[in-house]
Amino acid sequence: MVLPLPRPVFDANASAGGLGKLPDWDLSDLYAAPDAPEFARDMGWLEKACADFAARYEGKLAGLDAAALLACVRDYEAIDITAGRIMSYAGLRYYQNTMDSERAKFMADAQDRVTAFTTPLVFFSLEFNRLDDAHLEGLLAANADLARYKPVFDRMRAMRPHQLSDELEKFLHDQSTVGAAAWNRLFDETMAGLTFTVAGEAEELNLESTLNLLTDADRTKREAAARALAAEFDKHIKLFARVHNTLAKEKEIHDRWRKMPTPQHGRHLSNHVEPEVVQALRDAVVAAYPKLSHRYYRLKAKWLGLERLQVWDRNAPLNLEPPKTVDWDSARRTVSEAYAAFSPRMAELAEPFFTKGWIDAGVKPGKAPGAFAHPTVTTVHPYVMLNYLGKPRDVMTLAHELGHGVHQILAAGQGELLSSTPLTLAETASVFGEMLTFRRLLEGAKTPAERKTLLAGKVEDMINTVVRQIAFYDFECKLHAARAEGELTPDDINALWMSVQAESLGDAFDFMDGYETFWAYIPHFVHSPFYVYAYAFGDGLVNALYAVYESGLPGFEEKYFEMLKAGGSKHHKDLLAPFGLDASDPKFWDKGLSMIAGFIDELEGMEG
Repeated sequence: MVLPLPRPVFDANASAGGLGKLPDWDLSDLYAAPDAPEFARDMGWLEKACADFAARYEGKLAGLDAAALLACVRDYEAIDITAGRIMSYAGLRYYQNTMDSERAKFMADAQDRVTAFTTPLVFFSLEFNRLDDAHLEGLLAANADLARYKPVFDRMRAMRPHQLSDELEKFLHDQSTVGAAAWNRLFDETMAGLTFTVAGEAEELNLESTLNLLTDADRTKREAAARALAAEFDKHIKLFARVHNTLAKEKEIHDRWRKMPTPQHGRHLSNHVEPEVVQALRDAVVAAYPKLSHRYYRLKAKWLGLERLQVWDRNAPLNLEPPKTVDWDSARRTVSEAYAAFSPRMAELAEPFFTKGWIDAGVKPGKAPGAFAHPTVTTVHPYVMLNYLGKPRDVMTLAHELGHGVHQILAAGQGELLSSTPLTLAETASVFGEMLTFRRLLEGAKTPAERKTLLAGKVEDMINTVVRQIAFYDFECKLHAARAEGELTPDDINALWMSVQAESLGDAFDFMDGYETFWAYIPHFVHSPFYVYAYAFGDGLVNALYAVYESGLPGFEEKYFEMLKAGGSKHHKDLLAPFGLDASDPKFWDKGLSMIAGFIDELEGMEG
């Protein structure tokens, strides 16, 4: 019941002026202010509702008939909504300025109180999982409204082999704020407070602005940024190693007590995806490294006139055209038109984000890096965070996060417990929104150079989404396996990082001294272990889905909206069946990877 806070997504955004007025969040749809009477009212209601829920239902679930169990589930859902609203508000305020001690205290205090209030609810899932299968099936058969929640019950009951005693589960829930959550906050605040001394820059830069320089047209600036990142990460590498060691060890202890067969298993359960499906994805991507990243980066070295690429060349622009800054209104128009070309309804769903204060776009001191779409709760609406500074790639980030937002709005109709989409499908609408925007830009390309620039940019984004994220997944697998054997030194972690970098990026690269520390700033490893494969899953799935769209499948648009509206109410097999797709087929992933290979084929063809 401790609601996850929105987490920054790894995405280095750009820095430029002349962007027009960038929107800020209006969080008043959650609460008007930290001291708003509604906030205090909801806190008071939550405390009483949790205590009443435990008094009413603890030890009694087995004796409830279908109607009473439905009332119990709905009471739980109402509590979930109020707790989610409180923590969404506290978390979003905090991410606007993580260096503001008042906001940090407000969020920490809210988290402490919500955790304390919801501890009495821990019994619910434990006791529910002890219900006899035949008894539960009878209740579901007797009440269609209760049967709607079956996907939620299935996910809960998948944890049955791994749950501990009621007392231990309550202890772990109560203790969570000083466990992983505290280490997460230490990581966030350390990252937000880092400044980088970049040669040639007049003042020190934050992480976002320094990462942005890795995409600068000037190779000297890119190298200076890479070396500044390495120097600063090295100063703090013992702290980052401590964070990773502690979190990996805590996870190993929890997994051992819960009898999880692998460190990844809990993530697969929460994603409602079979381990063999993830393994098939991972194996397909690794097997494709030579025809994807290795081949592309050899081409890129040739375009840049270099014998060898350095790490600061990985995201270098091609310089086929003058660098372009995209102002905010142009970015909004580009994405809105791309969405509308697919379906006017899609553009209509995205419109309130621009007009009602649902986007926070500018880079500001202390603001969390990256981008995310946070759904808040189904009775309010999502909020999108960007660090928009005018690069063409930032337009794609806007398309991506708005896709999440549209998905979250559509899924909200399922209600709080059924709306949340497993991570494996959570990237579907976002990547599809990116693809729609990219295809529209590609159709409008006026010169071969513009087309080549667009294609190369898309291939790089796909490599970053598929190849890089699977390499990250392999790094995490190695990290957790190694930590199970003992404490890891910074050098140990560095070596694991470099082992996956060389394999995934290929033979076109040399790696500068210091690059071995670049694992340190990636937030997913800290906040959401093994999250990263969801990006590759989503990209592969969308590539296959887009191929079906292009083939002219009758009723595609309506089928697509139905899939998004389903939220977490269906398994990926059921959601993909109307499109003739099946992610459990090992050959499924080759379809998506073939699209990336096809773009690289076209780029190779342009060489002649």
